[in-house]
Amino acid sequence: MSKKFTYLALGDSYTIGEQVPHAENFPNQTVTLLKKQDFDVADPVIIAVTGWTTDELAASIREHNLHEIFSFVTLLIGVNNQYRGRDIENYKKEFRDLLEQAIVFANGNPHHVYVLSIPDWGVTPFAEGKDRQKIAAEIDAYNKANKEITEEYKCYYLYITDSTREAAKDKTLVAGDGLHPSSIEYAIWAEHLAPLVAEELRK
Repeated sequence: MSKKFTYLALGDSYTIGEQVPHAENFPNQTVTLLKKQDFDVADPVIIAVTGWTTDELAASIREHNLHEIFSFVTLLIGVNNQYRGRDIENYKKEFRDLLEQAIVFANGNPHHVYVLSIPDWGVTPFAEGKDRQKIAAEIDAYNKANKEITEEYKCYYLYITDSTREAAKDKTLVAGDGLHPSSIEYAIWAEHLAPLVAEELRK
């Protein structure tokens, strides 16, 4: 395969891989897996900062003034909206706008856009003393919203939330800060994402 593929990853701490080496965040692990399948994929372009909400991601995309087209795009955003107690209707509107922008970056092809569900940080040591059931219910509501919008636009939806909930009994899935996913957890996401991307890139 002689074509050079490009990848844009949009998100927050879960995309940059807060607390893990850069090479071990899920975008870079996904690229590594694709390279093992002989895809020539450039290093991912990542627009993501720890703590970002949907509106902050949108503002940064505008500031970057990107005009490139990418072979595929991932979008994972919303945990900080939930954490800050933002209105879910507001999230739906801003998520929709971000998804439409992601499709533009993917040259208008919704099948080259991959949305990942929001992890449940309520199972982590960081959430000790907080209402874990309430957090889980709110995360589920956010994911119901982003899944419905993703499917409406015919993009791929990768549900990884149940995987992150395994951290309740497996602390190797949590990074040293007791909040963010570990490299092991990101590897699980990459192992699910890479085959979906490979299938599309072969077309």
